[in-house]
Amino acid sequence: MEDSRAWNPNLRSKTAIRTSDTRYFTDPSIAAAAMELGPDDLINDLNTMGFFFENLCIRDLRIYADALDGTVYHYRDKNGLECDAVIHLRGGAYGLAEIKLGGEKLIQEGIATLNKLESNIDISILSLSVPMNENTDRGLDRMRR
Repeated sequence: MEDSRAWNPNLRSKTAIRTSDTRYFTDPSIAAAAMELGPDDLINDLNTMGFFFENLCIRDLRIYADALDGTVYHYRDKNGLECDAVIHLRGGAYGLAEIKLGGEKLIQEGIATLNKLESNIDISILSLSVPMNENTDRGLDRMRR
């Protein structure tokens, strides 16, 4: 198990941000095996499959972010606005990601969520440039292979 810390951006509103960690499996296949779930079980239960899919995506995003000396967070506020992954790099650059298994309706809901969250973030004090250094260069080289 790995904890994903809550992201705490500068918001234009006074909305309270939930700061509890979210837990993810380091290897989601262990959970599937422990629950004795096979491919047919997951295909027939897309809700459960979605949890495993999100877990896999977070795992991979952490690997890529780590190569760039970054961190993956999650975001949730008291009004229910949430973001599955916030990829935050040193220097202040960040990206927001909603993870959806599929379906046009879910994808449109994810886009709406990201747009709403983005409109609440005060970017006037954020630096959106990614500092290039030897660690960043090495991370990019590893990602290209």
